[in-house]
Amino acid sequence: MMTSQSSPRTLEEALRRLSEDPACIPIAGCTDWMIGARSSGFEIPPLLDLLRVEELRGIRSDGDGLRIGATTTFSDLQQDELVRKSYPVLVQAAGEVGGRQIQNRATLGGNVVNASPAGDSLPVLLALDAEVEVASLEGRRRIPFRDFHTAYRRTALGEGELLTAVILPPAPGFQSFRKVGTRQAQAISKVVVAICAENQEGRWASVRIGAGSVAATPIRLRAAEAVLEGSAVGKATAEAAADAARGEAHPIDDLRSTARYRSWVLGRVVRRMLLS
Repeated sequence: MMTSQSSPRTLEEALRRLSEDPACIPIAGCTDWMIGARSSGFEIPPLLDLLRVEELRGIRSDGDGLRIGATTTFSDLQQDELVRKSYPVLVQAAGEVGGRQIQNRATLGGNVVNASPAGDSLPVLLALDAEVEVASLEGRRRIPFRDFHTAYRRTALGEGELLTAVILPPAPGFQSFRKVGTRQAQAISKVVVAICAENQEGRWASVRIGAGSVAATPIRLRAAEAVLEGSAVGKATAEAAADAARGEAHPIDDLRSTARYRSWVLGRVVRRMLLS
């Protein structure tokens, strides 16, 4: 099936093309979108290939945090020394995205904009309290990551806007990531959780827990966070947080799992992460 494709070399050129034809679809690694497009039976719309836009790729320091370009691949994240040193939770999640071939092609920005509630990187970005930078011909703005996914497969991107970067704040002291799937590789998450926090003299502080595949969007487990905040590190606190996590999730039955299983596993995973 034939379709038109643009491959801009600059961000301005990409934004202008998107403004001229709002129906065109921005693509990068295309490891997920193309599968769905080919199986849908519908005509593929015009495509806007972003991989040649150098401004959208790369990792650099941003104050005490990091700025990660939208088309940075998951292999890039695993290999970068800045990420490996300060954000091991993101490195771990990057290594769980599909297999090596997919990691070499798939991009962080694509995972974010794809807006799947099962996206492996999304709970990590929630737990890290990240921001996303978006741009249009009118300028740039930042959106807290917690506000970016507005509904199932929906984002806060406006017409004519592209995701340009993910901004990470200073790294937390405690970081943990767990993914539960059917296999150890090439598996879509049944439950995926990331926790970032500080251990201040044996008590939890600055706790953020992100979870995927347990609601229509990736979510913060705020009730579990509230249980942990200021509480002593230990078994009793971990079990109370696990119970709270189960209570605020809204999983569904689908081909990969059942809502009952997801809820039970979510609690078990949160407990084990806090005791690790």
